[in-house]
Amino acid sequence: MTDPSEEATIEKLYQYGEQLNSAKDKSQNVKDYQGIIAVAKTSVKAKQLSAQLIPKFFKFFPEQAGAALETHLDLVEADELGVRVQAIRGLPLFCKDTPENIGKMVDILVQLLGTEEFVERDAVHKALMSLLRQDVKASLTSLFKHIRGVEEPSTEPSTDDVIREKVINFVRDKVFPIKAELLKPQEEMERHITDLIKTSLDDVTGVEFRMFMDFLKSLSLFGEKCPHERIKELIGVVEEQAELELEFKVADADHNDRLISCLHMALPIVVRGASSSNFMNFINKKIIPVFDQLPGERKVDLLRSLAEFSPFTTPQDSRQMLPSIVQLLKKYMTWKKTGEEMNFTYVECLLYTFHHLAHKVPNATNSLCGYKIVTGQPSDRLGEDFSEQYNDFTERLKNVEEFTRATIKKLTQGMSENNKSLADAKTDEEKEKIKTKKQNATTGLRTCNNILTMTKPLHAKAPSFIGDKRINLSWKEATKTASTTTPAVGAKRPATAGNGSNNIALKKGRGSGAMQNQLVNRAIGGLSGAGRGGVSGGGRGRVSGGGRGGTRGRGWGGRGGRGSGRGRGRGYW
Repeated sequence: MTDPSEEATIEKLYQYGEQLNSAKDKSQNVKDYQGIIAVAKTSVKAKQLSAQLIPKFFKFFPEQAGAALETHLDLVEADELGVRVQAIRGLPLFCKDTPENIGKMVDILVQLLGTEEFVERDAVHKALMSLLRQDVKASLTSLFKHIRGVEEPSTEPSTDDVIREKVINFVRDKVFPIKAELLKPQEEMERHITDLIKTSLDDVTGVEFRMFMDFLKSLSLFGEKCPHERIKELIGVVEEQAELELEFKVADADHNDRLISCLHMALPIVVRGASSSNFMNFINKKIIPVFDQLPGERKVDLLRSLAEFSPFTTPQDSRQMLPSIVQLLKKYMTWKKTGEEMNFTYVECLLYTFHHLAHKVPNATNSLCGYKIVTGQPSDRLGEDFSEQYNDFTERLKNVEEFTRATIKKLTQGMSENNKSLADAKTDEEKEKIKTKKQNATTGLRTCNNILTMTKPLHAKAPSFIGDKRINLSWKEATKTASTTTPAVGAKRPATAGNGSNNIALKKGRGSGAMQNQLVNRAIGGLSGAGRGGVSGGGRGRVSGGGRGGTRGRGWGGRGGRGSGRGRGRGYW
C-alpha cells in the first residue's frame, strides 16, 4: 500500500513541473524549482522524478546551480540502480545551454565508467557520447586529461589507474570508430586530438602506444597525400617513445622491448619517406658496440629490423653504419678451421643489410672488404692495398657457402623423409608434428637459398650490390603461413627451448623475430653432420572529487610497479 505522504510528495513534484512547463518566464518560478530540489531526497519515486526535473529546468535558475548540482550528484550516487541511471542520463542536460559545465560533467561520468552494472555503464557511455556531440573539443580535452594522468595545475589530481584504463577503452571503442562523424571541422579537430594524444604518450604501455599510433595514421591529417612535415611528425612521435636520448643498457628489458617495438612501428613511416637517421645512429653508436651482450632473441629482432630498414637509409647513414655491419658479418661468417657453428639467421640479416647499404655507397667497401670499385671520389682509396681484407672476406664467404649447401642437402633429404612419414602417419597428432617439421624445413631452405643468392655476387673484385627487392626475406614468407597461430596484439608469446620468454608481442604484420628464428633453429639446428652449420640458438564515493594522484609506473609489458622519472615501471612485453 502506497504511503500517503509519498503520494503527496509525488503530487507536489508533478505540480512543480507542470507550473514550470507552463510558465512563460520560468525564472520567476524559483520556489517551484527549490521545491523540486527539496523533495529529491525522499522516496525512490521522488528521486527518479527529481532526476528528470532538476536538469530540465537547470538553465533558468543560475543562482540555484550549486544546490541543484549537489542534489543531482547525490542522486547519481543513490543506492537504487534506477535512480542512478536516471540521474546519469540527466547529466548532459546541465551543459545544453551552459557549455562551461562540460568539463565537470565529463569528469563525473569518467569516474562512473568503472561500474559493474551493465545498464548503468551503458547510461554512462551514452551520456558521454551526448556530451561529445554537444562539444567534441571540450569533451575530448576532459577525457584525455584522465588518460594523461596529470591535470591542469589549478585542479585536483586525476583519477586512478583503473578509471584511466576505462577511459582509454571508451575512447578506443566509442570515439575512434566514429572519428569521421565527431571530428568536424576535420582538419582543426584532427589536429586537436593529435595534440591530445601526443601529450598523453609519456605514460603509456606498449599496447596503448600501438593503439594511439594506429589511430593517428588513420587520420586524414597523416594520409597518403599529406605534406612531408607531417610524416616527419609521425616518425618523431615514435622516436620520442623509443627514448633514443637515453643510454642503451643491456639489462633494461623495458627500454630494449620499447626500442624493438618502436623500430617495427617506425618502418611503415620510413617507407613513406621519413628519415630513419635517428634510429640508425642510435643502433650504430649505442647498441652494436654491446651487441654480443644481448639475449639471442633480441639479436634476432634487432638484425631483422636493420635488414628491413636498410633499403631506406640515406647514403650518409649507410657510410657510417657499414663498418659496424661488416664487422658483425665477419664475426658470424666464421672461419671453417675454428669449428664454430654458424647462425644462418644472423648471416641472412647481415648480408641483406650489407647489400643495401653498400649499394648506396659502394666505394666504402674498398677499405672494408678489399674491393676495387671506382667512383672517381677520393674515398675510393684505390691506391692502397686492401688485399688482406679481400682474401679474408671472400674466404669467409666460401665457408658460408659450404655450410649452407651442406645444410640445404640435409634439409631436402629431410623433406623427402617427412613426406613419406606423413603418408604413414596414423594419428592427427603425428600428422601435425610432421607438418610442423616440413614447415620448419621450408623456412630453413628459404633462409639458406637467400644466403647463397647474396654471397654469389660478392666474390668479384668489383661486385654489384643488390639494392632492389629481388630478395624476399625468409621471415616475411613465414609470417604468412603462420598467421593463424600468431598471438593477438599485446599477447605474450610462450617461452620455448628455442626462443626464450621475452618476445616482442606488439608488432603488426609480422611475427616475433625470436619466434621466426625458432623455426630456423628447428629446421637447421637439429641436423647432424650439416657441415657444422647448425644454428645456436573500487567502492562508490563522492564522484565530483578527484581520484588518487601520483605518477603511474607503466612498463611496456604491464607488469611494472610504480616507477620514477617518466613514470614507467620495469615491465616486460
